[in-house]
Amino acid sequence: MSELVRTPAAPYYIVTFTSIRTEGDNGYNEMSAKMVALAKEQEGFLGIESVRGEIGITLSYWRDMDAIQKWGRNIQHLEAKKLGKEKWYEQHITRIAKVEREY
Repeated sequence: MSELVRTPAAPYYIVTFTSIRTEGDNGYNEMSAKMVALAKEQEGFLGIESVRGEIGITLSYWRDMDAIQKWGRNIQHLEAKKLGKEKWYEQHITRIAKVEREY
């Protein structure tokens, strides 16, 4: 059973990654699981929610911008992003927002 991430009181940050995949797996599922496990080890990581249909949407929650920037510089994450551009995504976009309130 899936659960929604229980985030702390705002403010915190959300990174949205929206994508349209290429055909075939090509190692995507294995790398995706590896990146989720690695993100969970990062200081400041609060949780992740993801859904995939024709468009995939992944939301990751972070304590602050510093944590997001450190994750963005992680060597394994950089390699996964490179492979994504080369073979897994037809289109993709990352957006970062500060959550001021939730209800």
